[in-house]
Amino acid sequence: MPRIETVADVLRETAAQAPERAAVISRRGSLTFAELDRQADSLAQALLGTGLEPGDRVVLLVTPGPEMLVTAFAMARSGLIPVLVDPGMGRSNLRRCIEESGPKGMVGVPQAVWALRLLRWASDSLRVWITVGNLGPPNSRSWRTLVVGGKTERRSLPLVTGADPAAVAFTSGSTGPPKGVVYTHGMFLCQARILQRTFGVQSGEVDLATFPLFALFDPVWGATSVFPRMDFTRPGKADPVEIAGAIRRHNVTHMFASPALLGRLGAWAVERGVRFPTLRRVLCAGAPVSDLVLEQSRSVLQGEADVHTPYGATEALPVTTISAGERLHLGSRPGFGVCIGRPVEGVEVEVIRITDECLPTWDGSLRVKAGDVGELVVWGENVSSSYYRRPEADRSAKTLRGGRIGHRMGDLVRTDEAGRLWFCGRKSHRVTTAETTLFPVAWELMFNAHEAVKRSALVGIGLPGNQEPVLCVEPKRRLSRRERETLTRELSALAAAEVATRSIQRIVFLRDFPVDPRHNAKILRERLAERVQEEER
Repeated sequence: MPRIETVADVLRETAAQAPERAAVISRRGSLTFAELDRQADSLAQALLGTGLEPGDRVVLLVTPGPEMLVTAFAMARSGLIPVLVDPGMGRSNLRRCIEESGPKGMVGVPQAVWALRLLRWASDSLRVWITVGNLGPPNSRSWRTLVVGGKTERRSLPLVTGADPAAVAFTSGSTGPPKGVVYTHGMFLCQARILQRTFGVQSGEVDLATFPLFALFDPVWGATSVFPRMDFTRPGKADPVEIAGAIRRHNVTHMFASPALLGRLGAWAVERGVRFPTLRRVLCAGAPVSDLVLEQSRSVLQGEADVHTPYGATEALPVTTISAGERLHLGSRPGFGVCIGRPVEGVEVEVIRITDECLPTWDGSLRVKAGDVGELVVWGENVSSSYYRRPEADRSAKTLRGGRIGHRMGDLVRTDEAGRLWFCGRKSHRVTTAETTLFPVAWELMFNAHEAVKRSALVGIGLPGNQEPVLCVEPKRRLSRRERETLTRELSALAAAEVATRSIQRIVFLRDFPVDPRHNAKILRERLAERVQEEER
């Protein structure tokens, strides 16, 4: 039996079993599994001839498609560690993440390579620049030339094990500064296996890769990655005509989509009576998904196909999941939260008392009883054990139990009578007034149910413990002054009807909400609170 410890090992196995099956399809080209395997091998050989050595970190800023997959698997085979960042996180965050990672190399599109060279980001450590495309800066190497040249340069590749670092993946920065999560090869392979087992993904399926990093799981599943025509940094702006066309042309069976993208696609398909008979499942994550999005998306599927909303984070993926069918059957429970389902096989969870203190070792006395809100803590082989060069973040987010490192999700949940978890919001987003504590996501459901509300966000203004709760509202359409006054009265009446929300005396209307760059769906509440305060001045 061949040794299988990394996703690159699985790619070699898949290439041997199904060499002519399409591995990746995009408008810039396609590769079979045999071609993907050979090009990854060639590039791995060539990368080690550029001055890079196993264990070096390499910034990866490549357009999603064949080159991205080839490079990722080549790095896995050569022992290089890709640094994964969101280009949409903003210039200051992007620079800090890149320089914090101390990269020795960079593989990127010409614009990215030129930018880092001219701006001199990470100039103390960066020594090797590789351009994917034409017109790279002087002294940068051509990605295509390396792939071709590596076919003749037969260097011995290192033995990469499951315990070795596989990537430094930065969080989106939607709740605090982005942090680099250290992935091992074993952790990444475990995530792929859990997702495959949980959702029954079979070899030979076709995945529409609207979230590019998830395409790295496809070779483990023996699935074809189809990259649609879209701006991957703005999934909420994706053209539903392009997405629907890709699903139909390639008989897509599996799809991951952010709530923003799925909402656009579902509404468009319902309005036109479009159905997607080849889709077996749709995964939707990145932020709480509304009942309307789930209802519309389910209605355009056929047979036993369903939408699933797995819950997790960069540090731990997946943690729980629930089907749209089950969640819609449970119905909305304002004040209780959004149901995120039960833990997946292989993941252990605990719910502990809300505290901002560090928890270096597990303390069972912090465990809360079912129904009470607390912070979620998770353990599993798919859970990261550390951040990159962030000891203070490790102290606040990690806890040791029985020799295993657990991760504090920073999310507040409660458990129901059937063992399902219900998401109530981020710990850092709870609103603490002089009289009570409000958990935003749990109560926003009540206001979001109003026919005129697109979405709402409850934020706290002032110092914790004495905050003023402010309800920010994004209407479905532009309202007249009279309509706004009417909606204010109606939302105020909803707040007054519940003891917990009677303290909400102020409602602010905004044309749109700031959202995260990765999924375009997670509300940036700190920034929203700042906008409210700016309006006061």
